[in-house]
Order: sequence, then C-alpha cells, then structure tokens
Amino acid sequence: MTKEQMGKYRWTIAALLLFSTTINYMDRNVIGYLKDYFCTAQPNGFGWSSTDFSYLTAIFTGFYAGFTLFAGFIIDKIGTKKGLAASLILWSVAGISSAFMGIGLWAHNVARAIFGAGEAGNFPASIKTVAEWFPKKERALATGIFNSGSNMGAMICALIIPLILSTWNPSEGHGLFLGIFHGWQMAFIITGFIGFVWLFFWSILYGTPKEILAKGKMSQAEYDYIHSGDEVEVVTQVAKEKVPWYKMLTYRQTWAFVFGKFMTDGIWWFLLFWLPTYIKQQFCVGMDPITTKHTVMISTFIVYGVAIVGSIFGGSIPMIFMNKGWQTYKARMTALLIIAFAPLLLLSTQYAASFGIVAAVAVISIGGAAHQAWSANLFTTVSDMFPKKAVGSVTGIGAAAGGLGGVLVQLLAGGLEDKYRIKGVMEAANAGLIKATTAIPLDKVKMDNLKSVLIDTNMLAEARHFISSNVSVAYGIMFTVCALAYLIAWGIMKAFVPKFSPITDL
Repeated sequence: MTKEQMGKYRWTIAALLLFSTTINYMDRNVIGYLKDYFCTAQPNGFGWSSTDFSYLTAIFTGFYAGFTLFAGFIIDKIGTKKGLAASLILWSVAGISSAFMGIGLWAHNVARAIFGAGEAGNFPASIKTVAEWFPKKERALATGIFNSGSNMGAMICALIIPLILSTWNPSEGHGLFLGIFHGWQMAFIITGFIGFVWLFFWSILYGTPKEILAKGKMSQAEYDYIHSGDEVEVVTQVAKEKVPWYKMLTYRQTWAFVFGKFMTDGIWWFLLFWLPTYIKQQFCVGMDPITTKHTVMISTFIVYGVAIVGSIFGGSIPMIFMNKGWQTYKARMTALLIIAFAPLLLLSTQYAASFGIVAAVAVISIGGAAHQAWSANLFTTVSDMFPKKAVGSVTGIGAAAGGLGGVLVQLLAGGLEDKYRIKGVMEAANAGLIKATTAIPLDKVKMDNLKSVLIDTNMLAEARHFISSNVSVAYGIMFTVCALAYLIAWGIMKAFVPKFSPITDL
C-alpha cells in the first residue's frame, strides 16, 4: 500500500508543530530587533549597555534552561496536547506583559524569566509528538520541518518588527498606537497575541494516533506505518510506568545529547539576539535610518530563510543512508559529522566582511543552515535510543544544558562588545578625536551619541572607524566560537556513545 493510500494525517501534526515553533521563535526573536532601541541613549531609547542587554537575554536563557527539566517531565505525565497548550499560553502572556515593564532592566528581566519558563515546553512537547506520530526513518525529516519554524519565526520578525518600531515612533514623526503605545510595546503585544490563534487549531486537530484513529480521521494503514520499527521498545512486565527524570542522568546516551546541546544551542541564540546588531554595526555605520532598517531586514531575512533549507535538507540526510541499509545511529552520526564541518566557514566571516555585506551574509547563512541541520538530527538521537515515554524528559534535560550554554554565549557576546567598544572609544580619545562630557563619560560613548563628544565634527568618520574596527574584533571572536563548537560537540558525543545502544530497561 502506498503512502498516498495510507493517508497523511501525521503531516498535519507536523504542520501544527511547525507553526507552534514559528510562534515560539517569533516571540523569542523580538528582543533581538529591540536591542538597538534598548541600548540607545535616553530620551530616544532606554540607555542600556550591551552588557545590560546580555543580562536580559541570559536570564531568559537561564530560566528557559532550568524549566526545560520540569517541562519535559510534566509533558511526559500530562501529555503533549495539554502540555504544549499550557506552555504557549504562559509564554504568550509573559511576552505581552513585557510591553508594560517600562524602561527598568530588572522589570524586563522578571517578564523575560517567566517568558523563558513558558517557552521551555515547546521542544520537549514537539520531540515527544514526533516520536508518537512518526516512524524512526521519518523522525529527522519531521523534526527538520517543525524545527524550521525557528527560522520562519525569525524571518517574520525581520520583516515586521522594524516596521512596527517605525510605525509607532514619535522620534520619526509618527504617532503612538491609540496615543499610548510605542513601537517597542506594540512589537511585544502583536506577536504575543498570535499564539492564541494557533491554540484554536491545536485544540481541534491534535490527538494521539490512537485517538485520531478512533475518530476516523486516520487510516489503519497509516497507524500501522507510524508504529513500524517500534519493536525495540520492549518494556518488561516489571518496568515502572513512572520514570524519574534524574534516572536519565545515569545513561551515557543522555550525556551525549546533553553535551551536543550544551556546545551548540547557544550558537543559534547568538544569531537570533545579536545578528541584527552585527549587521548594523558592521555595515550600516553612516547610513540614514531608513536604509539601515532595510539593510538589517533584508540581511537577516536571507540568513534565516537559508537556514530553513538547512533544517529540512539536513533532516533528510540520514534517510539517504538508511535507505541504503545503514543502521539508524550510524546514519545519524555520519550526517552530524558531515554537517559539523560546514560551520568552519564562519572562521572567515570577518575576512568575508572586508568584501562587503553580501559575502558576509553568505557565510553566515551557511553557518545558520548548518546549525539547523545539526539541530534536526541531534533531537532525533533521543527518540532513536530512548522509549517514547522518556523522550520528553531526556529532551528537557538536553534543552536545559543547551540553555546553560546559551547563557554563557550571551554573557560572552555582551561582555566582548562592550569591552571592544570602550577600547575603540579610548583609542579615539587618545587620538584627540573625542573627549568626555559631564553628561557622557567615555564608557557611555556609543555610535548614536558619538557626535556629542567630538572635538571637531569633521572627525566623525575617523572616530567611528576606531569604534567599529574594535567591535569587529569582538564579533570575530564570537564567530570563531561558533565555527568550532560543532566538531567539538560531535567528538564528545561519539566518545560517550561510540555505537548504537538503545535503552530497553525503562
């Protein structure tokens, strides 16, 4: 019987997961496009430093990491339908609440912490759903499809957030929404409400394969196909139904996944939260606001768009090997190794930048696509080796480790940018181009207030060069970290699990 005859309801489920992940990353990525507004001197911005912004993203990442432990465990207990719905409601409400936090850093930190706790449920629920709804050979592809939502969400942000910011921006001659809300507030409000639209479709379309079969929405042939290859999940009569999450830490397979996530998750989060700023500082110095906005929009849209191709194509690579008769784990790890070499191109990012924005964006796009291909395959190593009832818990543990890695990457990025920005400012001061004022000490000098501290207005271009060239060094360090992370992660994973070893005692 062909796949067409057996039906395709499982791909409806994949589509639901795709859109939940799109919303998840759209809500998450809003903050990346608000960084420059937050870090602009008052009264046109919040007056934060890059380090302040890194605290905000690190706190989100930390709470996201911590709550994935509980999210995976809870989802294994209450099921994906309730678990993912509750997760989305929490992060959507928290996202909307960010619009009412004022300019205080710690108020935003509180909202972002709750937001991170809510978002923690998306991936454990999605991976568990894929394990329930897809046979092993299709899981990487299904994961790649829903994981591409992380790129779609970022692409949507690239298009709409700059427009929202300019539409309700008094400093650009535009009014406020209802005379109350600024563009940065509307960015949180609009993206937050979209999740509730998805929730309606989730409530009426989702169920377990058994429930959907009973409703007559799926054929028996598709149900049998979904469960083909499940014979390895042999559960003995004495096996416990409840599996404590901490027991998962006794397995080498868990630690392989943990280190794979810890080493690489932060790379994507760096691109999400810092890429718009990198494009602006590296290529938009001296541009007018409208040109800058369009440059950032187009560049980031391209990077995230190319990453979709990486996510879906990367998820299909193991199928090529498995169709040739390769064992699942060998096919998965071979695909991961091939993918891990692609990010090495990021070592050349700053060199490529010397040729212009097109070359730099091309290199970064390849790195982003490689990450998504890696992520799609890494997630499915869990469902390859663990029984379905443990998938949510193990995924949660790995996501927590990835979040911890993300915290370190955020703090590193913020610290490096401020360090090298100040270094550039000091060099400009030593060269007699700028001097501190009562209102603006040297450590507070940025591109947006540089004119206020110039000794001679004709020195603007030279002063900008001192700062931008030093900030470029900071990003060069970050791209080096990104380039090497995947091969190191693959080596650690292979050391923990040198050959296929499924868990059969849970």
